Amino acid sequence: MSSFSKRNVIEGLQYARELNAQQWRDNLPTWCPGCGHFTALNGLYEAANKLKIDSKNFVVVSGIGCSGRFPFFINGFGLHTLHGRSIPVATGVKIANPELTVVVVGGDGDGVGIGGGHFPHAARNNFNLSYILLDNNIYGLTKGQISPTSPLGMVSATSPYGNVARPLDPTSLAIVYGATFVARVFSKQRDLVSDVILQAIEHRGFSFVHDLSPCVEFNKLVTYKSWNDRVQPLPDEYEATDKITALQYAQTTDPIYLGVFYREDSPTFDDYMAHTRKQALKK
Repeated sequence: MSSFSKRNVIEGLQYARELNAQQWRDNLPTWCPGCGHFTALNGLYEAANKLKIDSKNFVVVSGIGCSGRFPFFINGFGLHTLHGRSIPVATGVKIANPELTVVVVGGDGDGVGIGGGHFPHAARNNFNLSYILLDNNIYGLTKGQISPTSPLGMVSATSPYGNVARPLDPTSLAIVYGATFVARVFSKQRDLVSDVILQAIEHRGFSFVHDLSPCVEFNKLVTYKSWNDRVQPLPDEYEATDKITALQYAQTTDPIYLGVFYREDSPTFDDYMAHTRKQALKK
């Protein structure tokens, strides 16, 4: 096959892939051109399409920030909640109707800043939710203040002499908190993002996806290039079954590993509640 015909086949497959996902599109995204969030949004489209989820049973819950716009761009049900409160709202939705597919989307400030107190409890209760944290190391919507994941020394509107607080790593936090599915992706790698989001939705329990999603407008320190120079897939022989090993790889900063760090089949909150109801009815 000639290089021209190969290119035609690849472009044709890409077009078909995008066409199939179009049913999930609703409204035109309003992020800055080049924003990493576009990749996560497309990944969510593709995952929902491949899993053949009915849009009437699909709910996306977001907080405040650039990521808060997600529900407006998806052909399903959506809730744009308060800053840092997306997880408890999503939890309420899931408890009210366990048959729904519920996805939580938030930024680094939303998830490990003002909403950081909800994250561990959702993980330890193993609510059957998928949580995508879009991490750009900055508060982008309010034009460039440091966030809980901003690197040391970073100069911003709120740190003119450099950030003095050590950054948090959401992937490591998720492992320690007890999430039963933990992964990290990079928005430049579209196929990886789509595949991992699909796995997260398929997983039964609290699944967490840490997406390195650059802000092209207000973060000139942490960029596509700076991340691209450091990211690397987890080794082929890696097995996502041991928390200690998962934490060691998650905390490595050079390289920054990508992939599924940890996966565990464990009873969900729904399972425990069903068991509790049975026990209560017996008495």
